[in-house]
This record gives sequence, structure tokens and C-alpha cells, in this order.
Amino acid sequence: MSIATELQTRVESLTTSVWPKAVIASYESVQGLWSDYGAIVRVQLKPSAANHPSSLVAKVVAPPAADQHPRGWNTDISRQRKLRSYQVERHFYEQYAARCADHCAVPTCFASERDADAITLLLQDLDASHPQRKSQLSLASAKVCLQWLAGFHATFLGVVDEQLWSQGTYWHLATRQEELAAMPDGPLKQSAHAFDEALRACRYKTLLHGDAKVANFCFSNNGNAVAGVDFQYAGPGCGMRDVAYFLGSCIDEAQLSRLEQEFLDAYFRALRSHLAKEHPNVDAEALEQEWRTLYAVAGADFHRFLSGWSPGHWKLTSYSHALVTRALHIADNHS
Repeated sequence: MSIATELQTRVESLTTSVWPKAVIASYESVQGLWSDYGAIVRVQLKPSAANHPSSLVAKVVAPPAADQHPRGWNTDISRQRKLRSYQVERHFYEQYAARCADHCAVPTCFASERDADAITLLLQDLDASHPQRKSQLSLASAKVCLQWLAGFHATFLGVVDEQLWSQGTYWHLATRQEELAAMPDGPLKQSAHAFDEALRACRYKTLLHGDAKVANFCFSNNGNAVAGVDFQYAGPGCGMRDVAYFLGSCIDEAQLSRLEQEFLDAYFRALRSHLAKEHPNVDAEALEQEWRTLYAVAGADFHRFLSGWSPGHWKLTSYSHALVTRALHIADNHS
């Protein structure tokens, strides 16, 4: 049985488990998963009297027999991290997606199943409500995503769950020892543990998206609303890890250098508003003070990962180097 046929069989079985009378009209490939671990497909359903959507999105994880990592990191550690990430994502959709209101919209998960390392998620098709995908953002669009992150972080402030990652993000130091070893010696490598300890020691933690790049946000036609997808690396941590990573994914370094405080102000305004409603007993001023200080450390921590994983990566910019300099200064003051 080919992967394509197996994929269709799994999707059809899961779909009819939710809507027994549903009939699939067609499949449309959306994209493959990283390192050929499966596919995301759009599923069109034939009209019927059954109360089902006209289309669905299926994320089907079918790990290959041997990894083919695009950058050569074909190790058992890398494979186990990816396999675990899909289990985490399934748990997020099953246990937490329903808590995400309009201010941090995510797809509805209609059903999921797991068979050994194979996982299938049957998700809401966001193309009807959030059809736009972007790679570079205007100031206004970036602020819409920052407002989403603020809503997400406020909603899940204090959440700890052993079935998610013990730390959110895919690049935190505990899971990237091979990349650390590959880094050249120098102040950044020497401070890697200090950066990690500062982020882990923060008093206020929330559930991180963990991969909050612009490609994982879907925009409404008017650009005033977004929905987030891809929760493979959800886990607790300082919200600045998501914020610094997001901004570096879609804003050029000149704009970031000039507008950093404006972006952070927009995020914290939204965060304070949500905290006042959802966590009125939390000291929002203390949280903001702590997280603002850790913004540069979060950015430097991601720079550390890229320096070992892909030394020529386009996200290693003069701005991210400046964040490293600031973080080194913060680390020196706390040593």
C-alpha cells in the first residue's frame, strides 16, 4: 500500500467515524511535513443531509523508515524529537484548543487517532475564514499576530502539562545539545547555559506556541484577524520566546531595530488587557517587567540555536547579533 493510499484510507476512516454518512469527493495536497513525515491535505466532502463541513484539513503523520533531514541532522535524537512533537500537537488539540476563543483562534479538531507513530488529525479548514498566508508583514499585520500571542499567553498562563513539552519551543538548550557542540567556541557558546537558565528561571510562565513563525498564522481577508496552527512544540516558558521568534520570522532587521519597542508595547498592551479579564490577581506590572528584560535573552537564545544548527541562516542578522550583545550584558550583570 503506497503512502498516498494509506493516507486516504486513514482520513476516510476517521472522517466517517465522526460523520458516518460523509462521502469524500476529493483530496488536495496542501504541503508535505518536515523531513517527509507525512502530509497536510484538504478534503472536500460531497454535499449531504449530514451535518458536516464542506471541507476539512487532515494532518497525517506517516514517519519514513529513515530520516532525510534537509540540513543533515539525521540522528535518533532528531527523529525522537519529531515523533514526540506530533504526540504533543495531538494532545494540545484534544485538551486545549477548545479554550482558544476569537482572540487566539485555532482550528477546531474534529477527531484524532494514533496508531504507533502514525497520527491523524482532522481539523477545521481555515480557508473560509482565514484564507490569507503571508511571509512578510506590515506593522499593522505584525501587531495583529502579537495580539494573538498576547491572547494565547494570557489564556494559558501557568499551564503545566506532562504530556506537552517540559519547555516550549523546538530550540531550547536541553533538546539541542548536538547543535551546541557544533558551535564555535566564543562568548555565545559560553553563555548558552546562562541564557537558558535565565529563561527557565522566570517567575511568570505561560504555554508557548513554540513555533510562532509567520507561516503558522492564517489571516482573514481584511487582515484584522488571525488564527494559529502547528502546535508541535507547545510547552511552558517565558512568552518572549514566542515574541522574539515571531518578529524575527517576518520583520526585516532595519524595521526591528527601529520599531522594537513599538512592537513590544503593542504586545504588552494586549496582554495586560487579557490578564485583567482572565487573571485579575496576577501582578501584570511585575510580569511585564520580567518579560521585557528577557526579550533580548530570548532572541539571543534562538540566535544560539541557529549558530549551531545552520550557521549561514538568513535569520542570523545584525539585529539578532545586537540582541546577543544585550543578553550577554544582562548575563554579566546577573553573574
